[in-house]
Amino acid sequence: MNKVILIGRLTADPEVRQTQSGENVSSFSIAVDRRFSKERKADFINCVAWGKTCDFLNKFFRKGNRLAVIGRLETRSWEDKQGNKRYSTEVTVEEIEFVESKSDSKPSTATQNNGYTEISADDDLPWF
Repeated sequence: MNKVILIGRLTADPEVRQTQSGENVSSFSIAVDRRFSKERKADFINCVAWGKTCDFLNKFFRKGNRLAVIGRLETRSWEDKQGNKRYSTEVTVEEIEFVESKSDSKPSTATQNNGYTEISADDDLPWF
């Protein structure tokens, strides 16, 4: 089984390109924090999104936004201009999910939303 699930932040605004056949494609990178590291470290994972997934990414996400990507790992190889064998490994994205709401980027820990109060994960919750 080849399944990749990552949560991270976009390292740059996504850009759409088109193939010769007219299909939209975006190559992008996400920074994924290493959870159990004593120092704050991140891995930068290259990803590619095609078609409607690409359109969704470019419509709703910008540099710094947190997102979840679900896809498969693919490795490509080619020869460069000097004749050297080159390799690239990237995630071919099948799904993209929102991880945070717009209110998560605000400095307050709780916001009002249609009569409900959103509580951030950093707030003390009485039932935990």
